Amino acid sequence: MGSLNMTRRTALIGAAATTAAAATAKTVQTAHAAAPQTGPIRPSIYRFNRGAFEVSTILDGAIQRENPHEIFGTDQPREDVAALAEANLLPGNMLQNDYTPVVVNTGNEVVLFDTGNGAARRPGRGALLGTLAANGIAPEDVDIVVVTHFHPDHVGGLFEGETPAFPNARYVTGREEFDFWRANPGARGEGLQRILEATVFALPDQMTFLEDGQDVVTGITMIDSSGHTPGHAAYHIESEGERLMVCADLCNHFVLSMQRPDWHVLFDMDKEGAAAARRRVLGMIAADRIPFAGYHMPAPAVGFIAEQGEGFRYIPASYQLDL
Repeated sequence: MGSLNMTRRTALIGAAATTAAAATAKTVQTAHAAAPQTGPIRPSIYRFNRGAFEVSTILDGAIQRENPHEIFGTDQPREDVAALAEANLLPGNMLQNDYTPVVVNTGNEVVLFDTGNGAARRPGRGALLGTLAANGIAPEDVDIVVVTHFHPDHVGGLFEGETPAFPNARYVTGREEFDFWRANPGARGEGLQRILEATVFALPDQMTFLEDGQDVVTGITMIDSSGHTPGHAAYHIESEGERLMVCADLCNHFVLSMQRPDWHVLFDMDKEGAAAARRRVLGMIAADRIPFAGYHMPAPAVGFIAEQGEGFRYIPASYQLDL
């Protein structure tokens, strides 16, 4: 009988404790409500050194698109494009496109590669100036703006309204790129032509034109990678024996154009020429184990390349460049 009473008493005590704990939890939850959710956030800048040069990649923004097949692998069956994406744990029916200019501070000059979309042209995805300022780089600090090619997501940020966004800068681009677009107005439509007239063609007296193998400054060398546009250029950077390749739009998707470099891309003006440039430059990067920055790679848009099958594999940088 005593044992039974003890069991009942234990049960009652346990039940009371459970009720008290629940009441206490309710009181705590009421007194300490969860902070409001504030939405997703992505790092907007990554800074590292290459020798005496300080390099920053700047996320200008991103867009999401449906139907990757309409841009990448346009000469392939839709199902094959979706299957390659899904094999890499990506959705087969959606993609994200990041925009990532690069800043190189040589210690003597601040060199900006491409200017992003421009806040007026693509609101919400023209964040370059704000991100630079938040990280201690004023527009007046930029000494040289390098334009890798003349697509609007690379030149859209050259001006703020009718005023140059980087008032103290001189400008560098490839001679072939400039001459082609000047000689072929409207080659990609009136919309692009209007952007070019308001940006790069408004700056000819401040432009320096380069050929393949020539230097922007000591340690920054133009590499012809034409195909995406007639004068598209990559840039090889080297300081104290440490190297980096700024690839711009040589390869515009880290899976669909990296693993299948011969697949056609909608925005490549010369499909076969662009594929040949990808194989040549990506092959060099892989063979020499050079880190690279790709304008449309996933932010922070810095990584390495290894040969894989019929193409290449993208390896995002982890801590290699921080050591």
